[in-house]
Amino acid sequence: MQAIEKIILGNSLAIKEMKKLIEMVCASATTVLIQGETGTGKELVAEALHVASGRKGSNISVNCAAIPSELLESELFGHEKGSFTGAFSQRIGRFEQAENGSLFLDEIGDMPLDVQARLLRVLQEGEFYRVGGTKLIKTNVRIISATNKNLAQMVKGKLFREDLLHRINVIKIDLPPLRERSEDIETLIKYFLNQFSKEYKISLKNLDSNVLNILKDYSWPGNVRQLQNICKYLTIMSSGNNILVDDLPKEIFEASEKLTINSSWQDTFKSYLRSEYKKGSVDITKITDADYEECLIKFAMEMCNGKKIEAAKLLGWGRNTIANKIKNIT
Repeated sequence: MQAIEKIILGNSLAIKEMKKLIEMVCASATTVLIQGETGTGKELVAEALHVASGRKGSNISVNCAAIPSELLESELFGHEKGSFTGAFSQRIGRFEQAENGSLFLDEIGDMPLDVQARLLRVLQEGEFYRVGGTKLIKTNVRIISATNKNLAQMVKGKLFREDLLHRINVIKIDLPPLRERSEDIETLIKYFLNQFSKEYKISLKNLDSNVLNILKDYSWPGNVRQLQNICKYLTIMSSGNNILVDDLPKEIFEASEKLTINSSWQDTFKSYLRSEYKKGSVDITKITDADYEECLIKFAMEMCNGKKIEAAKLLGWGRNTIANKIKNIT
């Protein structure tokens, strides 16, 4: 579990449940399908699965969307010299490189159908031929796949093989978008700021509380990857040791202003309640009632220059009531 904690940061309810699932399945050889929006950290989950598994081989990654379709087969399975134009020597593919380890197939939804057919055979038979080869190669590799696409819909559109989907989807791990785990944002920011401070040999920057609130309220369409890039930007571009609102990139600042203009206090309150629910809070009214009364009292006392009797009248309370409630405010 310690290995998983080091790789995957955060203590939100969704992340805690995901870590437990990784711990349960890491030691098995079964296939895992990781689903989530772009930038949610699917490659980190694959890394955590491999490291926690204790498998002795390497953890090899292949981005199926980044490799031309005509080259992907050779990338995965290797090829023999002279098997096609440009094959001037034998090449060992990713399957052989990952022997006794893990092979992470990122963006598997972009894999061509003919390569899907070859992958299916490997999963069924545990063996394959290099492109242009005649020697059957046995393989002991755990397949971890990832996608941000709806593979079930792709099956209906005949863009993805249904039998392959069943093979890679024995265990499914869903990654929550960052907007649904806002309680982890502060932890991630501190980690990234510390990381970039060391990388660029710049003194560690501190976040102004207003900046932190803005970043927590931002929707993060690019998820953790976008947050990481923003932290890199702030480390390099903020002039002082304290990161202020004026240091934020234009798109973050403008989104914050738009949110402030368009949101009512009820919307803000609902967001707060959703955040508490995701944390696993129970009996939320105890928290909200206490915070609500504290805000009322502080407002009334400020408006009445600290005069309890006038503040009590403003709130429609008795003098003893406000006096007792003030005692409970820490």
